[in-house]
Parts: sequence; structure tokens; C-alpha cells
Amino acid sequence: MSSSSLTSVGRHVLSITVDNHAGVLSRVSGLFSRRGYNIDSLSVGETENPKISRITVAVTCDDIICEQIRKQVDKLVDVRKVTELPQETGVYRELALIKISVNAYNRMDIIGIAGVFRADVVDVSPESVMLEITGDERKISALMRLMEPYGIISAARTGMTALGRGDY
Repeated sequence: MSSSSLTSVGRHVLSITVDNHAGVLSRVSGLFSRRGYNIDSLSVGETENPKISRITVAVTCDDIICEQIRKQVDKLVDVRKVTELPQETGVYRELALIKISVNAYNRMDIIGIAGVFRADVVDVSPESVMLEITGDERKISALMRLMEPYGIISAARTGMTALGRGDY
């Protein structure tokens, strides 16, 4: 039995701290595309230190490929640290804005459903309601499935961002 058959394919989340300047994100994402790795989710932003950014990348691959990716990213110039955040040691969140078609008869139903999901109504017009929701991927997908029958006009999702729990 080969060692690759002993590893399972799954979602891996990498937290990558980098120097915050032009071209760093391009080099990191370019490594993925050059190697043929598909990025499931990508988010980037400044940390508590404006000279450092955190890139959160979610990929679906086996453990061996994830380790290869981690080592290759770690070798890039301007990369300070690469950490894999396993499900049990990480807090994962995503933000979504969802614009839903409404009328006088279903507006309150939509707002009621949004309340159950702790989504905020951030814009209202005669023809639409825009919701803002923060949570894990499953929560956002569940709300979107419930809104489909009403008519989703448009949606924007940020991609996953994550931090390690406690001392991780």
C-alpha cells in the first residue's frame, strides 16, 4: 500500500503571515497556480501590525500535498510564517452580502429568516433587501439556500478568514 493511499483528501486552511507590500499576494497565489493547486478560498488583510498581512488560504488536498504547499510557501521571500489551522484549533469566519428580491407580501418573511441567522438588514428598497451575515461556510450557505426561492439578485462572499484558538 502506498503512503499516498493512507492520507485522506480534505479541506486544509493555511494562515500565512507576510510582509505587507506590493507583489507579495501575487507571489503567494502564483505559487498555487504554477503548481496546479486550486484555491477554494482566499482572504488577505492587515494584522494588528500594519507592516504585516495575514493571508488565509483554504485548499482541498491530501495531507502530503498540504505539507508540500506549506513548505513551498514558507520558502517564498516576504513570508514570515505558515501555519495550518486544523478544524479543532481554529476559528473560521466568512462575511457575505446577499441582495434578495422582495415585495410587500414577503418582506417580513425574509427579515424574519434573517433574524434566525443573526443576519443584519443593511439596505432596503421597494424591490430588494440586502443582508449581511457573518459565520462559517455552512451557516452562510444555509441562509442562501433558504433565500433562493425568493430570488437572490446578487451575492458577494469574502472567503474564509481564520485565527488559531488560545495559544495556537
